[in-house]
Amino acid sequence: MTLRSPSEAELPECAEGAVCSKLDVYEKPWLERQCRCPGQQACPAHLSPNDGHTIVDKTRQLKMCDPVKKLPKCRYFRDVTWTLVSGAYPGNATQQVVHCHCPRGSVAYLVKRQAYTEDLDGSPRYKYSFACSPQSRLRCQRKEPCRLFTVRRRQDLLDGALEALDEVNTNSLCGCPHNHYCPTHHSDPGVIQGNTYQDDSVRTYSGYCLPL
Repeated sequence: MTLRSPSEAELPECAEGAVCSKLDVYEKPWLERQCRCPGQQACPAHLSPNDGHTIVDKTRQLKMCDPVKKLPKCRYFRDVTWTLVSGAYPGNATQQVVHCHCPRGSVAYLVKRQAYTEDLDGSPRYKYSFACSPQSRLRCQRKEPCRLFTVRRRQDLLDGALEALDEVNTNSLCGCPHNHYCPTHHSDPGVIQGNTYQDDSVRTYSGYCLPL
């Protein structure tokens, strides 16, 4: 279930509020270590999101060194819930630092991207900031997608064997009418493939409401 990563001793020590592991539960669960908790504290690796150290972001569980209850609650649209810095860790891994937790039933959305620093070759690293929004209560209009999927195919070592993994982001756009449902997987009926970006091995899909 664990991706290839540096040994525990080689991992950088987590900054305050940093996510120590990301657990993807979209399909077959896989865990990606990010940093090492200070002292002898272990980073949680439970599949359950109810361990007191987990923030759920759609189909991902963000594992924290410290209890989530220590974090303040974010205000909608005003507070930055977390920041992502690309290439901040060895192996070009991303550092994610949580500043507050979104209210129950809300979603995180990107509010800002800014150049943060540069790699040795001069390539920019970016810092992404996310805020909280209530889930949309809008009803889907006819022929309007209810959910978008962005799928990035990656090859990595999973438990010692090279496997192709889909890293999937989902965005719910609207609510389906009565007696209809919105697909939850990009291979479900009612999902249509959109653009493909070969350089990044990224594909997009749109899901549409289907009758129950």
